[in-house]
Amino acid sequence: MTELLNAIVLWISINLAVPAVYDHPRIEYVPPAKMIAMRLRGMPTAAQAALLPSQIPDVVAIYDDEKRTIFLPEGWTGKTPAELSVLVHEMVHHLQNVSGQKFECPAAREKPAYLAQDKWLKQFDQTLEQDFEIDLFTIVVKSACII
Repeated sequence: MTELLNAIVLWISINLAVPAVYDHPRIEYVPPAKMIAMRLRGMPTAAQAALLPSQIPDVVAIYDDEKRTIFLPEGWTGKTPAELSVLVHEMVHHLQNVSGQKFECPAAREKPAYLAQDKWLKQFDQTLEQDFEIDLFTIVVKSACII
């Protein structure tokens, strides 16, 4: 995994013009249900209970700033460009964190991560829209600082 992370850091630093930092995050593999619970953390229990199945967030992976850990779903192998793109996305967050980058709001840091993920996929003639149903409008909405 270290060699893979080194290669991804180098690719990100070249393609996003950010400093390459080789202080890698921990990687943990967790059940999808645990990732959903992590994403909902901080939301009041009553609000969580009121969510319809269609409102439960689709969580592919998570980066935890405090723990400096990337959480990937159990069964993740990294054998496809799409799976690797998820790691690229989360590594962007890790580099943002360890380099002390500041954003207008937490959501704003998603835009560079999604753009890097899409650029990664395009090397393999794939896109975020094809593989994850995420288009440019979705990226704008997910990275907007809405109060």
